[in-house]
Amino acid sequence: MVTTQEKKTEEKWGMVIDVDKCIGCQACVVACQSENNIPVNEEEHFNQRRPIQWIRVERYWEGEFPDVKARFIPIMCQHCDNAPCEPVCPVFATYHNSQGLNVQVYNRCIGTRFCANNCPYHVRFFNFWEPSWPESLKNQLNPDVTVRSRGIMEKCTFCIQRIRRTERESGRDGNELKDGDRALNTACVNACPTDTLVFGDFNNPESRVSKLRKKEMDDHHGRGYKMLDELGTSPNVIYLKKVDKEAKESSTH
Repeated sequence: MVTTQEKKTEEKWGMVIDVDKCIGCQACVVACQSENNIPVNEEEHFNQRRPIQWIRVERYWEGEFPDVKARFIPIMCQHCDNAPCEPVCPVFATYHNSQGLNVQVYNRCIGTRFCANNCPYHVRFFNFWEPSWPESLKNQLNPDVTVRSRGIMEKCTFCIQRIRRTERESGRDGNELKDGDRALNTACVNACPTDTLVFGDFNNPESRVSKLRKKEMDDHHGRGYKMLDELGTSPNVIYLKKVDKEAKESSTH
């Protein structure tokens, strides 16, 4: 007899990021710092090029003054199916699990930084300092996330603690995981005021991310693309191109 659990297809977590909606407000960055107990970055860390940011919003400019436009793009671990960081780790601290997540085992890491050197997206960070927080911020630390000690690599986990907690609670209550549930969403998704980031299960054809991927990637005129896709890393983060309305209007005349 086959149980319902055995019939169930394993989730494949992924994200769709609409660059056209991003306003560069950094709300996702702050939410990620708070949710995942990321140490406070001080001026000396930036001066030494050693700040830790699991997600960053890169800004670049298009055009010439005075017709210059600011563009923004959020970048985090791409959770590649063919991740270049994984085969170079001598202790198997970084690996790919059955749900499409690139996982980092902190207490196995010995700090070789091979994975960071092999990552083309520059989204892995080495913890150079023992983390510390002002007394006023210690009560806001997330008890579901470890406080990483110095000497290890760390990166975006798609807030795996939220995924695991929601899975446990849904299993206990006999409920299915609900697409778009704020308890399941990553911290950056919940914090985004413009709905730039969408998180969910690619293996669920009814999920929002699955529909977006099908519409924007399969359609010949879709806006979807994967960052540095020519490298063959097969990222689980899909970006939607910026819509330039002025260029679109000029091409129709």
